Amino acid sequence: MMLSKDETRDLYRRRAKRYDLLTQLYRLSGFNIDRYRQNTISALGLCPGDQVVELGCGTGLNFEYVQRIIGPEGSIVAVDLTDAMLDVARGRVAREHWTNVEIVQADLAEWQFPVGVSAVYSTLAITLVPEYDEIIKRASRALRPGGSLAVLDMKEPERWPTWLVNLAVWLYRPFGVSLDLAHRHPWESIGRYLRQTSYEEYYFGAIYVCAGRKEA
Repeated sequence: MMLSKDETRDLYRRRAKRYDLLTQLYRLSGFNIDRYRQNTISALGLCPGDQVVELGCGTGLNFEYVQRIIGPEGSIVAVDLTDAMLDVARGRVAREHWTNVEIVQADLAEWQFPVGVSAVYSTLAITLVPEYDEIIKRASRALRPGGSLAVLDMKEPERWPTWLVNLAVWLYRPFGVSLDLAHRHPWESIGRYLRQTSYEEYYFGAIYVCAGRKEA
């Protein structure tokens, strides 16, 4: 059963302090989350000095990958619903002495995008938001000409037997995953509002990275 936004926020409040560790534990099942995150950032085609927006930034695990490319002359606006997750992200920013990260607590469905950003991305977050299609639409409008958008998320694998799909849902339920989310297809939204530039599946079809670009 899909969680409400309040339930999602409460769930991630409980997970916040141990979130980074929990995600690494999933590597034991072959879930190479670090690789998937890096491939998502690579799909954006970032350059030094770019202005980047992350939707559902959580604890800021992606910041390092983005910072390597955009450098101190670039900037990140990181948005998330959950205060406790953002507290961890702020701690990460402080430890790394990054001065180019703006952290915002907001409901993505209501948050107003800055205009003319270089790139927007989301990892393992956008499918949890009921208004995901409208958010991707507004994100595409906020991009500068030639700007890019990329999404990393989970999907229902087409070739898995039912018992294996149910097992996977059970394993990832601590992060709000449910079969009810299977009808949400952010990759289709990217194709609807942007020129889709790439689509790759991982983890035997249970994970995808999709990217699109705004016409220059």
